[in-house]
Amino acid sequence: MKYTPHFVTDDADEVKRLIRENPWATIVSATSNGIVASHYPVLLEHDAEGISIVGHVGRPDERLHELGRHEILVIIQGPHGYVSPGWYETDDFVPTWNHVTAHLYGTPELLSDEENFSVLERLVDHFEKWMPQPMTLQIDEPAARHIATGTVGLRLRVTRFDARLKLSQNKEPAVVESIVRHLEGDGAHSSAALAKEMRRANSVCP
Repeated sequence: MKYTPHFVTDDADEVKRLIRENPWATIVSATSNGIVASHYPVLLEHDAEGISIVGHVGRPDERLHELGRHEILVIIQGPHGYVSPGWYETDDFVPTWNHVTAHLYGTPELLSDEENFSVLERLVDHFEKWMPQPMTLQIDEPAARHIATGTVGLRLRVTRFDARLKLSQNKEPAVVESIVRHLEGDGAHSSAALAKEMRRANSVCP
């Protein structure tokens, strides 16, 4: 990503928060056959030292990505959206795009079949816990284990990251308040999630 000092964060806890709240990840590999990208959900390992995520890919993506043979990039994309200069209430006429993004790097570890099934159970339980009648792989474990053979589990212990919270921190407080107000409205480019991130980053009072 472009180096933008106003928006860079080296706070590992902030990156962990982004992963928890935005688990749909893009996995990018520079392989011997060219660049490969896939999209899968990931979970943060809360008890791990540093930043560690687990997830899975569907076969044959583990071969296409050459997983375990080289460093990969995992992109976590949080709320983002267009910011109109009409919201600034100043003479500035240049628009921008605010976003919350983290690039995670490391060489993935492929999991055993048992570890992979455990991760798949965690993924299902994580997303089902908000449902009125949560489903679980234990409903039919033998069938679930058979389906799981079509996937490969992975763990990525993040060795470095590049994260940006581009949320108008370089703007005057009055401009930030105006942008947040418009994002919280019902206009064409409204985004309550992005407004929430802006309030958090800029300490804008409701």
